[in-house]
Amino acid sequence: MRKRLIIRIWIIIAGLVLVMLLLLARLYFLQIVNVSAYRLEARHQYITTTNGVYDRGNIFMQDKNGNKIAAATMRSKFVLAIDPSKIKDPDNIYNKLNGIVSIDRDLYNKRVSKKEDPYEVILKGVSELDADKIRDLHLKNVILSSERERYYPGGKLGAQILGFVGFDENNNKVGRYGLERYYEDVLVRDSSKLYVNFFAELFTNISEVINNGDKEGDIVLTIDPDLQIFVEKELENTKKKWHSKMTSAIVMDPKTGEVLAMAVNPTFDLNNFRDTRGVSFANPLVSGVYEMGSIVKVLTMAVGLDTGVIKEGTTYNDKGRLELNGYTIHNYDNRGRGVVPMQEVLSQSLNTGAAFIARKVGHKKMREYFIDKLQLGEETGIDLPAETVGMVKNLKNERELAFATASFGQGVAFTPIATIRALGAIANGGYLVQPHIVKSIEYNTGRKKTFDYSDQRVQVFKKETSDIVAKMLTKVVDEVLAGGKYKMKNYSLGIKTGTAQLSTVGGYRDDAYLHTFMGYGPSYDARFIILLMNLEPKGAKYASQTLTDPFVHISRFLINHLDIPPDR
Repeated sequence: MRKRLIIRIWIIIAGLVLVMLLLLARLYFLQIVNVSAYRLEARHQYITTTNGVYDRGNIFMQDKNGNKIAAATMRSKFVLAIDPSKIKDPDNIYNKLNGIVSIDRDLYNKRVSKKEDPYEVILKGVSELDADKIRDLHLKNVILSSERERYYPGGKLGAQILGFVGFDENNNKVGRYGLERYYEDVLVRDSSKLYVNFFAELFTNISEVINNGDKEGDIVLTIDPDLQIFVEKELENTKKKWHSKMTSAIVMDPKTGEVLAMAVNPTFDLNNFRDTRGVSFANPLVSGVYEMGSIVKVLTMAVGLDTGVIKEGTTYNDKGRLELNGYTIHNYDNRGRGVVPMQEVLSQSLNTGAAFIARKVGHKKMREYFIDKLQLGEETGIDLPAETVGMVKNLKNERELAFATASFGQGVAFTPIATIRALGAIANGGYLVQPHIVKSIEYNTGRKKTFDYSDQRVQVFKKETSDIVAKMLTKVVDEVLAGGKYKMKNYSLGIKTGTAQLSTVGGYRDDAYLHTFMGYGPSYDARFIILLMNLEPKGAKYASQTLTDPFVHISRFLINHLDIPPDR
């Protein structure tokens, strides 16, 4: 008898504990997970809503101290309306409303005269602060309609990274372009979940947690807002100075693949993008392909050293011109330098020298490195939509000319993001890394997913190869670039410039160029790598003229901003 009583007591206790756990779980989802939405619902009991509660996850940038800065969030906007059919003292109402917000008197008079109409809009875009003041007036027959909208506090900042929210074919608000599109499943919110049966909601959420089914949340970027602002300003100044068609930049940590800044100019205001003639919403740094010019010589040099067909001290006889398959390859100035070492191929950007290396490497190995190892003809897998692939078909035939021109960046075209990833393999000791924009996802359940791709690094160059090329590129800065003007006393930098003629039907234009500039630092333990592009600048033929200053300015900013210690 006593045993049965004890069992019953334990059953009752277990039941009470279960109920308590259910209540605690309910409170967790009410006060933690869905608190923002319920707050909005409570507020909307006092303010009329036109389209229900629209909500969406936040996108944050993160500064060097770990502080999160909102890049995309939600805000309320209000429509002020009246019911003319019931208003008895229109002048009094006008005077009170106009004391808070500016209302056109003629428009108001026209609207209030429609006595048979129960709803007339008199002002749109009322701020939340002014809406609170109007609500406190308790005016009868004055209607405040609230709706939530996507808001980008930075305006133009990171526009081609973030993308924006628009309507799909079913008139639903969805992410269009950029991160808004790529992470739609994480950022979208289903307001219907607020009103499901308590037990159904509870057990559904428990099931999701158990099965790692976290879905809705906020995303935190690898983008440093201070650096992004600085880079965008540099691009704006460069475009303005050289009247370029487009300027762009990627700054990446070559060891982790974290994209620290990514920018394109011309850009657009994410809060007002309806008049953007001549501006692409798509991100050309992941969806565009370009002949990159002489910065590709860095990769060619690395392949030659890595395969052992050349050494740093190897020489060749530069005659300034080279005949292949009935065509002539020549240096940018048509001059020959005689017998020169490999350093001069980079220092003086010699096309014939790059072709010399390619011929020594051979077709099979060139394909192996450019296509298989560096993956320049594939997507990088960066977490941005509409990534395209490079054009490397010239490396798939056996024409000597195709390999020679590819060695100095002509006849093959790569995406900028694939290019900086390949060059990063020289800056980081030989590893191909995974470029990415998002550092973490903070799910509404409280779980956090941090992205770490360190286990996906693939070694494509020997460490010795990386060190030799770093030494050669550092010499370009210290001795060649503007005669050594930009050499830093306490910091080493490695760079290479590129000037690519733009292609046209049947050949190349003589009056239009793409300037490219790659560089990283410190040279032997790189914390950053930079890729700059300047499309169709006016009044300057070479990349060293238009992109040296932006590169140096961004590098100095990074050295100070990241507190990088001196390396020499």
